[in-house]
Amino acid sequence: MLMIAPVTDRAPTSALAAAGLIAGFAVADATGSRPLGGVVLAGFGLTCIGIWLRRDGARTAARLTAVGLLAFALSHLLGLVIGAWPSVFVVSAVTAAVCWGYSDSRRPSPQGR
Repeated sequence: MLMIAPVTDRAPTSALAAAGLIAGFAVADATGSRPLGGVVLAGFGLTCIGIWLRRDGARTAARLTAVGLLAFALSHLLGLVIGAWPSVFVVSAVTAAVCWGYSDSRRPSPQGR
């Protein structure tokens, strides 16, 4: 019998977390509204947290949330050295890799393998 896991069991939080950092900055940069960018970032972040809590548990969710928050903070410091957009891309890539390693890589494939 083929069992299909809920979408949240297969959701790529690595992509969501990276997209949240990039989209949050893009909105803040394009609109000049940092709070609006923060709302976008928070929306992606809360979605990831909900998925991690459901499929990975509170400990993993807390760790990955800390990684995302640290990435957000470090992007500001790194931006002073390499520029804003390069910094956002670097921290987004690192965040995605960590999310993949601690959550996404442990999920079943869409084909149910």
